[in-house]
Amino acid sequence: MTINAGLRLVAGTFVIISVLLAHFVNPMWFLFTVFIGLNLIQSAFTGWCPMVWLLGKLGFKREVVVN
Repeated sequence: MTINAGLRLVAGTFVIISVLLAHFVNPMWFLFTVFIGLNLIQSAFTGWCPMVWLLGKLGFKREVVVN
């Protein structure tokens, strides 16, 4: 699995889990959903995402661009 696919998997999973926790446990879990969204937005502008770094350390493959 590539880093980009892993990032989408982790982000989607975290969003679903945080929404379920907010619904069934405590609405304050929506703050985690907001954190995920803000992190994705900042990574679009800066090109840096902590989860990409972590997935790279865990051995996920980087995508190869072929011209």
